[in-house]
Amino acid sequence: MIHRETILKCICAGALTVAAVVGLGGIATGKPVWYHLENRGALGPLTREDIEYLDVEAPEAASPDGVISQQEWAAVYPEIAVTMGEMDQNTYQVDYLEESPYLVNIYEGYGFAKDYKSAIGHAYTLRDVAATERPHPMANCLTCKTPNFTKLVNDIGEDAYMMDFEEVASQMQETVSCYNCHGNNAGNGGELVVTHKYLSDALGDNISKVDPAVLSCGQCHMEYYFDPENKAARFVPSSVEEMSPEAMLEKYNAMDFSDWTQESTGTKLLKAQHPEMETFLQGKHAGLLNCADCHMELIQTEEGKVYHSHNFVSPLDSPAILETCAQCHEGVDMVSMVKGIQDRTTARETEVGNKLSAFKDALADAVASGSYTEEQLDEVRQIHREAQWYFDYCYVENAEGAHNSELANRCLDTADTMIDEGMALLA
Repeated sequence: MIHRETILKCICAGALTVAAVVGLGGIATGKPVWYHLENRGALGPLTREDIEYLDVEAPEAASPDGVISQQEWAAVYPEIAVTMGEMDQNTYQVDYLEESPYLVNIYEGYGFAKDYKSAIGHAYTLRDVAATERPHPMANCLTCKTPNFTKLVNDIGEDAYMMDFEEVASQMQETVSCYNCHGNNAGNGGELVVTHKYLSDALGDNISKVDPAVLSCGQCHMEYYFDPENKAARFVPSSVEEMSPEAMLEKYNAMDFSDWTQESTGTKLLKAQHPEMETFLQGKHAGLLNCADCHMELIQTEEGKVYHSHNFVSPLDSPAILETCAQCHEGVDMVSMVKGIQDRTTARETEVGNKLSAFKDALADAVASGSYTEEQLDEVRQIHREAQWYFDYCYVENAEGAHNSELANRCLDTADTMIDEGMALLA
């Protein structure tokens, strides 16, 4: 048993601080670790309140850009550094274009029709962006790929986005790491930092209404676009209420924004990115959990220290995290339930995706035929644009329905209905 007087008070991770570019505050203390150690059997799995945060000084950064590296932080947080190293072990990657050939057709004229593979993980971000066959002439493609580019944007401003990719990429020193979520702060009290200014700019005062752990992940796991003027990353919603696909589409339409105009159809299309944060916040779990609860195991050392693993995992692969699920889903086989949701979502995506591909071809044929007025074609093009948006919004959200199955179904049903409407106009 650890002596009570030797243990620091644990800090509730649910009251993490968002600092730096956001500048919010608030720390709440929980029960000391000895209480949870003595009552482990009665209390069930580890919780956020078991976490013990150290009161430490940040090390000096050796990097010329001032980013404190993971290796430098390892001297302060050795256990966490070990778990971050475990991310290097993942090599599994899916080629979406081979898995779902219809994507080549619906993305015709855009980079994703040339190369579209699943991300391997944080440890491979620089390798992945360098290896992609999608064009990346400017440094904005490094957004979310490395803390060194994030720091560059924070230091010199949005001009960084238009710099030459190769020139900037050659100076990047590490993949997604400590700075992305914590800045150069020591993490005392579980402090988190929103280092991507486009998120804090978009949300403004509403940023305080979102769990900091969700913001920390969501600043990259989100739907974003590049400003046509200076290629800077932008976030569309200004509140959680505006994080629905309907609200975002309305804003894109009002802006007359498109990622590209498809040559064969003439449609101004949108390419959704990966709206994990928005999808989660629009769901029923957002009031109960945050990203860390479901993707970062809580680990306890023999000495009683409790910390978050920084090897981000699927909860289906973590018995410890599944124990948390069981507190609400008692007696439920969570792996079977979630995989069932994902299988049904994937099957529906395939059905709607192939249907969207056929609609795209029908519209292209209509354009080539010369039998329709531009007014008639524009009406169908708008339907095509919006149907593809709703399909893509679901397809690119990496949980395959697990984060918010109701929203996934709504997006696919909406896309399906709109395709029928568009096809009827071409009949």
